[in-house]
Amino acid sequence: MFPCISFFQDVQKHSVHTLVFRSLKRTHDMFVADHAKPVSLDETRYSCFVKQYAVFVLPSSYSFLCEIKISCVCVWVALTADTQIHRNPSEGGIHAMALALPPSQARYLLQMMHGRSSLLEGGGTKNSSLVARKAPTMPKPQWHAPWKLFRVISGHLGWVRSIAVEPGNQWFVTGAGDRTIKIWDLASGKLKLSLTGHISTVRGVAVSTRSPYLFSCGEDKQVKCWDLEYNKVIRHYHGHLSAVYDLDLHPTIDVLVTCSRDATARVWDIRSKANVHTLSGHTNTVATVRCQAAEPQIITGSHDSTIRLWDLIAGKTRATLTNHKKSVRALALHPRQYTLASGSADNIKQWTFPDGNFIQNLSGHNAIINAMAVNSDGVLVSGADNGTIHLWDWRTGYNFQRIHAAVQPGSLDSESGIFACMFDHSESRLITAEADKTIKVYKEDDTATEESHPINWKPEILKRKRF
Repeated sequence: MFPCISFFQDVQKHSVHTLVFRSLKRTHDMFVADHAKPVSLDETRYSCFVKQYAVFVLPSSYSFLCEIKISCVCVWVALTADTQIHRNPSEGGIHAMALALPPSQARYLLQMMHGRSSLLEGGGTKNSSLVARKAPTMPKPQWHAPWKLFRVISGHLGWVRSIAVEPGNQWFVTGAGDRTIKIWDLASGKLKLSLTGHISTVRGVAVSTRSPYLFSCGEDKQVKCWDLEYNKVIRHYHGHLSAVYDLDLHPTIDVLVTCSRDATARVWDIRSKANVHTLSGHTNTVATVRCQAAEPQIITGSHDSTIRLWDLIAGKTRATLTNHKKSVRALALHPRQYTLASGSADNIKQWTFPDGNFIQNLSGHNAIINAMAVNSDGVLVSGADNGTIHLWDWRTGYNFQRIHAAVQPGSLDSESGIFACMFDHSESRLITAEADKTIKVYKEDDTATEESHPINWKPEILKRKRF
């Protein structure tokens, strides 16, 4: 028993590091061979050097050697006569190099050849290089004059929820939570008329361009047509099962479209009061609706975070836009372009008609956007429930101004919110309906110039705009 103990004591102990090193050395000796060793350099020859994304070619009448460094691996390959060129290696020469390389390195070389990067032109003794494309930069936005508060109009006793300007640009209409509709002189801001008849908040108003009619809708499920010559209701449109949140008039035919909390939009014949279509498909409250003369003639935004483009003749969905992640409460149609903007708590998005192709995101208005408007100069306005107004350049999506007007004296700071906004027909005035029970009118600053108010614009590299 004692000799065995002495035997184990004579065994030399090695550290784990030493044992691992010995194992690696044995493995290296087993697989190394002469054919895997680098080809010795001949100083009388010139080489074609390919490294990552750069190729430097030197002219020579001798054969070429190519060093390819990929992922820290260095391999020397003797080139054929096909590669004896004075500019860039030929396609045949590159294929010859690829055949002599390991598969992964050959694949990399062929990908470079087939256009993953582009070769710059070069000749004689000049170098050629594979250069990555220049990253796109944001185009410079158009300069817009800043807007400033011009007038504050008081008179409603509740939140002002909707605005409409009459075609002659002489007066405008507002509907509010005090269940009244008020008509104001646009030039002076004085109250001209109050209309009562709704028994709940008035959520939408619209003035017809084809007849002396005013249309209104509210949370009492009612849709009314007012004759402004007699200042009384002449038609009711019955059918919605819940609060009616918005309405719009078709610009060329006598059709009224309303949307409701019952997840539908309804198309009405103005004269006969008939419910022509019930546009169903949304799964939650339809918050906003817009009409236009071209296809698609009806666009709706819903709390189910989708936008639907409707075929007015068939009464069916033409396209559903699902890019938003939050409720869509505001839509704005560009008056000159065939485009649309939609507002949600996640982003403002721009789309092209007729199929609703996505253009870009306008990010930065981090609030629930209740209202949007756009004029012919490409000024997009978004109003949010925290009382902030952001003004954007339509083409580039650049946010050139932010406004947060003070609430009416006597109101709480929490009563700061924008529920509706609209440009008048001259597009020189912006009217907003707010939660402090006031209507605010904004105008462009006539004294501002591009030198006094320069664009704080940086041509930063664009990130890919997510849907």
